[in-house]
This record gives sequence, C-alpha cells and structure tokens, in this order.
Amino acid sequence: MNPPSSLIRQRSFVLFWFARVAATVANQMLAVAIGWQIYDLTGSAFDLGLVGLVQFVPVVPLSLLVGHVADRYERRLVVRLCQIVECLGAGGLALASAGGWLTVNAIFAVVFAVATARTFELPTMHAMVPSLVPQPLFARAVAGSASANQIAVIAGPALGGVLYAAGPTMVYALCAACFLLASALVTLIAPQPVAQQRSAPSLASLLAGIAFIRARPALRGVILLDLFAVLLGGATALLPVYARDILLTGPWGLGLLRLAPAAGALLASLVLARHPLRRRVGPIMFAAVIGFGLATMGFAVSGTLAVALGTLMALGAADSVSVVIRFALVQTETPDALRGRVSAVNYAFVGASNTLGDFRAGLMGDWLGAVPAVLIGGLGTVLTALLCMRLFPELLRVESLEPRVR
Repeated sequence: MNPPSSLIRQRSFVLFWFARVAATVANQMLAVAIGWQIYDLTGSAFDLGLVGLVQFVPVVPLSLLVGHVADRYERRLVVRLCQIVECLGAGGLALASAGGWLTVNAIFAVVFAVATARTFELPTMHAMVPSLVPQPLFARAVAGSASANQIAVIAGPALGGVLYAAGPTMVYALCAACFLLASALVTLIAPQPVAQQRSAPSLASLLAGIAFIRARPALRGVILLDLFAVLLGGATALLPVYARDILLTGPWGLGLLRLAPAAGALLASLVLARHPLRRRVGPIMFAAVIGFGLATMGFAVSGTLAVALGTLMALGAADSVSVVIRFALVQTETPDALRGRVSAVNYAFVGASNTLGDFRAGLMGDWLGAVPAVLIGGLGTVLTALLCMRLFPELLRVESLEPRVR
C-alpha cells in the first residue's frame, strides 16, 4: 500500500485547518479593533502595552493545569468550549459598542477572558495535530497548520481594518460568528484514537511536562530561544502608533501593517508544506531567528508605508521558518500521552514572549519613542540567537524533523 501523499485527502486535518483559520481570523480582527479603539480612547502607547500584559496574566498560572486538561479530557471538547467562551466575549464587545457603554476597563476584562480561553485552546489544538494525519505526513501537516494561521493573520487584520470604518460593532459581531463556526468545525473532526490519561490530578502529573523538557536540552533551547527572541523583537503593540503617528494612515493602514508579516509567513509556510526541510534544520532555525531580528530593525527605521510593509513581510517569512521548525521539534520529541502538558509549557513561554513582548514594546515606546523601542528589540533578538547558539549546541546539530516518537 502506497503511503498517503496529500493533506487534502485527510478529512480531519482539512476540518482542523478551516477551524484554525476561522478562530485565528476572529482573534486578529479582535486585535485590530481593540488596539485601534483603545489608542483612539486614550492616545497612550502604555495602554496598548497593557493589552499585552492583560493577555499574559492567565498564561503562566494556568499552564500546568492546561496541559493536564489537554491530556486527560477529549481535546476536541476542550477546544470547542474555549471557542464558545471567545464567541461570548466578542459578542459582549459588540453589544457594548452598539449600546455606547463600552469602556477601556470593560475591554480589558474581555481581553482577559478571551486570553484565558486562548490559553487552553492553543496548546490543545497543537497537541491534536499528530493524531490528524498518518506519520509520513506529519512534517507537511505542521507547515500546513502554519499556513492556516498565516492566511488568517492576513485576512483578519485586513477585514478588521476595513470593517472598522463601519464601527467596531461590525467587527466584534463578525468575530463572534467566526468563533462559532470554528467550534462547529472542530465538532466534526474525527482524530485517530489515542489512549488518554484518566488518572486523578497529582503534582507529579501536573509537573510531567516540565520534567520532560528539563531532561532534554534541545527542547529547553528551543523554548528559551522563542521566549527571548520574541520578547525582545515583538513590535505588534506599537503598530497603531506607526500607523497613525509615523506613517500617517488610518485603520486600513493598521490592517495592512498587521497582515504584512503574515503575508511573508504564508509564502514561507506554503513553500515548506510543498518542500519540507529535510536536513540542517538547526542552522536554518538560527538563521531564521537572526533574519527576524534584522527585519525588525529594518521596520523600526522605515519611513514610508511601502518600506514598512516590505520589512514586515521579510520578518514574517523568517518567523514562519523558525516557528515550523520549533513546533515540529517539540511535537516529534514528545510522546502523545505528554503532548498536552509539553505543549502547554511551550505555550506558556510562547504566550509570555508575545504578550510580555507587547508590554515591553509599549513601555519602551512610552519612555523612548516607538522607533528606538523597536530598533533595540530587533538588536536584542539577534544577540539572543547568537547566545543560544553558544549555550545550546545540540540545536545546531539537529538535522531533520522526522518523527522520533508517536
């Protein structure tokens, strides 16, 4: 029997792909609408950074519980419930905007609720991927999942920016509909049966993901590289400042700035889905992270919208390559019984890097200005990659992404 060669013929993966697109489109539209609305209400880069801090708050305290839930309960159910919570949050923002009583504090409260649901949703979705396709298709499935995310990150900001012209209510209502659609698609997924742990929670069980990562230097290196590279290099929180005050555009310009990294990332992930990396993935990963930092520095000093979009596309392409490699390494090194807990620990670091990175950017932007904040962050990313090459030589020796555990 010939091994399967097409992801399109894997029904569960196709449903998963569209569900991820719908949920990520909704989250991206939310980000555009919330960012513009808060900056419009307050005019403060610091408040934009607070959005990232609020999103960070539930990530670390819940990370151990998230992993245990993902390994103990049916993963589809966990994802569906999270998307329902996100739907209710977006619906609440729509109603409050339509009624004219939406405040900054109310926005922060919804951001916290959605971030909490997202904390459970994303690691669980990541842990589902290996059970959706035959083993020979795993590397392509990782890149295909990344392409779903990037397509959504392109469509979401564009839709959010354009629809915001009709008011935030329209954006929030469409977000709620997308979350509901994603939940319905996840219901239809039929993953390969996997024996899941049903034991009562215990300290050893909760800490199993951390113990597994501690015993593997390569995994520690991957997670720490992601944490500090994105923590320092993240500039998303300052995009409203660039759009309005530096590049002199409106919400449509903010949408373009948010989708540009995803456009570059989509091109890279489509290439990787068609031509998976087969050798020297460790050096390629470090080169991609360094490229991410250099592109961030280029964006910092861009003076026109065209240059800004070009550097952001390069940034996104480099980030996509490193993300595909990092995600695949975590999944291929982890047995299924631990994937939820290991993915949760990984997401705690990834979530911390993204959300704290936004807070770092907002805080530095408030102190130093947007351009120095982004420039220093990009330089920090390059230095982080060079340091990790010295601290984790095991990563430089990684040759392939072939699954080693199942």
